[in-house]
Amino acid sequence: MREGLIAIVVLLAPLGAAAQPSCGPPTPSDMEGPFYTPGAPLRASLVEPGAKGERVVLTGRVLGADCKPVTGALLDFWQADEKGEYDNKGFRYRGKVTADGDGRYRIETILPAEYPGRPRHLHVKVQRPGARVLTTQLYFPGEPHRQNPALVVKAERRDGAWVAVFDFNLP
Repeated sequence: MREGLIAIVVLLAPLGAAAQPSCGPPTPSDMEGPFYTPGAPLRASLVEPGAKGERVVLTGRVLGADCKPVTGALLDFWQADEKGEYDNKGFRYRGKVTADGDGRYRIETILPAEYPGRPRHLHVKVQRPGARVLTTQLYFPGEPHRQNPALVVKAERRDGAWVAVFDFNLP
């Protein structure tokens, strides 16, 4: 009898795993910080006229727990400028993009400056249509200070700019 129970458990585990594909763990949340301003415009480039920071092109996908692309997900980005300062009166270095039919997004910006006790980072809110908002931050490789390794973008410098990739996994 005991052997029969073991056989049932062994058979059910693979079936359950196959029915629930996994794209990896959900993207962790991270603090919003004190500088979020709602109402940022839709724009794929946050680069401001006269910006002196290194250029960053960030691309990736927004995926659901079923590993399918999340069409129409809204990504709301904000960050510090090349001096480590946030614009709290307007929308400098702030903007939103929408994921396409394959869940892909692309945004151009600059590498934000460090400021005391914080590594360079981009803030982002990601929301699938009609669902809860994920608020998190993305970090760059090799930065000092503590950061969640699950939130570090894959990045390399190419032709004087950062090319970075990060996929969001929504629950």
